[in-house]
Amino acid sequence: MGLAPNSVQEYDDSMLNFISHGEPTDLPPLLIAHGLYGSARNWGVIAKRLSDSRQVFAVDMRNHGDSPWHDGHSYPEMADDLAEVIARLGGPVDVLGHSMGGKAAMMLALEHPHTVRRLIVADIAPVPYSHSQLPYITAMRSVDLSQVARRSDAETQLANQGVERALQSFFTQSLDVPNKRWKLNLQVLEREMPAIMSFPETRKQWDGPALFLAGSESDYVLAEYRPAIRARFTKARFARLSGAGHWLHAEKPRAFEDSVRTFLMA
Repeated sequence: MGLAPNSVQEYDDSMLNFISHGEPTDLPPLLIAHGLYGSARNWGVIAKRLSDSRQVFAVDMRNHGDSPWHDGHSYPEMADDLAEVIARLGGPVDVLGHSMGGKAAMMLALEHPHTVRRLIVADIAPVPYSHSQLPYITAMRSVDLSQVARRSDAETQLANQGVERALQSFFTQSLDVPNKRWKLNLQVLEREMPAIMSFPETRKQWDGPALFLAGSESDYVLAEYRPAIRARFTKARFARLSGAGHWLHAEKPRAFEDSVRTFLMA
């Protein structure tokens, strides 16, 4: 796995784009899968910190960032995408996924069990949710890109639509300002939103070490979801980050990093 550190890797038109951090070590690499509307670059700071002991790879999920756009956006398809990257890296690897990326990581472990050594699922469960993410697509589509010369211009327009400050910055990281375009396949993400907010029915199980790490202020991983989690992930462990919500890695980065390190080295 001697891939160049801190660089974007591009191999063909079908494989996910990913960024590598650090050098190969005796420890298994860590693969990071971001959430909806995110990108590999959102995880740059945490990935760089964790790369002091192992190589870390952060992917752009399909229909996000610099990865290919597809008509489908199902979790089995996303799991296959991740499995392809892991095969290229020579896996198995440890996998960390947040939100949508957490569901993709869970499906990866269930459908491609030998690709995953340890699994960390950040603030999500294998259940359907009623949270609506469609208003954010409406807000992004409403940005007049012809009037955007820098990201702050887009942030101002998002603010005028009621998007909270933290999410303004988050969304505009996926804005290609020079080419006046979003690096998000908004059409497909909108159409596939019911599938994104759900989780496929399956009786498959994964018996590897799994940590479900949630924010104490988040309602994405409720106590009543634990039976559904344990039914699929037989060795699931649970932990909460005090004072953090759904974006726990951004709100409490040091505590998040410590939790990840502790679990991976257990």
